[in-house]
Amino acid sequence: MLYILGHKPDEFGLVPDSEGFVTYKEFLWAVHEEPGWGYVRKGHINEVLLGNDRALFQPEEDRIRALDRRWHLDLENPSQFPPKILFVAVRRRAHPVVMEKGLTAVEGRYLVLSPDREMAERIGRRRDQKPVLLEIMAASAREAGISLYPFGNLFLTDQVPARFINGPPVSKEDIKIPERKREKGMEGRADFEAGTFVLDLDRDPDRSRRRKGKRQKGWKEEARKMRRRKQR
Repeated sequence: MLYILGHKPDEFGLVPDSEGFVTYKEFLWAVHEEPGWGYVRKGHINEVLLGNDRALFQPEEDRIRALDRRWHLDLENPSQFPPKILFVAVRRRAHPVVMEKGLTAVEGRYLVLSPDREMAERIGRRRDQKPVLLEIMAASAREAGISLYPFGNLFLTDQVPARFINGPPVSKEDIKIPERKREKGMEGRADFEAGTFVLDLDRDPDRSRRRKGKRQKGWKEEARKMRRRKQR
């Protein structure tokens, strides 16, 4: 725990937040990927936090950090000479959108890029068992003004335009993604969560659907109602 959280989080594909915290979920993802550590659960972490080493860590709701941190995350000074090529693995569902729109980080977070294919795929498998590996033309992006911040062996950025992304070709069927399946403003987001959204009934133009608990009447029901009126 101390090595991952306090010394080399980048070796495990982890990027702590600005306060040094990593969520338990992300931490357990990384631990489970290590041979022989797949059995670890949050209960094991709690045992450590109750033991003699509890002073080394600070738990807080759904996240944890090491109090003695040897790594440094500098988001003020971008790399001047990034690798020519970096890699990122995205969800299969996000692949067509990314190739068209590029990558954009979720607000408050960064895209995580790696010079190592295996690490990029490792991070991508946390969201999709068979992610699509993409190449990022990092040197060209840097020359175009895209900031890439080094963090250990990883690089962070808030966006990558589509023209700097190379990847497997997208089939015509994949390109024709129904617009109703794309949540507005979510194209190419970093975590590539499934495209779900909640309907706001107050904005529904069909007023008949706004009446809670009442099903909209079909043409057959209306016809029966008219016949009963005539019979009266």
